[in-house]
Amino acid sequence: MQLHDLKPNEGSKKDRKRIGRGIGSGSGKTSGRGTKGQNARHSGVRQYHQGGNLPFFRKLPFLRGEGFSPINRIRYNEINLDLLQDFKADSEVTPESLIAAGLLKDLKKPIKILGRGEVKVALKIKVHKVTDGAREKIEKAGGSIEAIAE
Repeated sequence: MQLHDLKPNEGSKKDRKRIGRGIGSGSGKTSGRGTKGQNARHSGVRQYHQGGNLPFFRKLPFLRGEGFSPINRIRYNEINLDLLQDFKADSEVTPESLIAAGLLKDLKKPIKILGRGEVKVALKIKVHKVTDGAREKIEKAGGSIEAIAE
């Protein structure tokens, strides 16, 4: 069997109905839209239109457009281990040293160290949170971690 031998199953493909092509076509003149009224003109009404009632989706009890976002969510400055490569051995990694290195985006947010990359030297890290994978890599390199209260 070759590509040019492939054919769709019998009856699975149907020609599109051509509307508005004269009365002999069976779908001419008003093109299956009836006569007059909103739906006979242009695009009609949108889907789920309820004709003056409060639309169904507006009755639902959740905020629309934003999805679910927790009110008390804490957003962190996320810093991966590969960004800490420029720090020298036994140096302290604190919010102040991260600001000096240009690694922080927002000074108001707490800092979280993530585990992408490797640590070659021992670092003394003082941040708000550290992931388990990052903690393992830091301690394996001989470093230490101290948590700062948020």
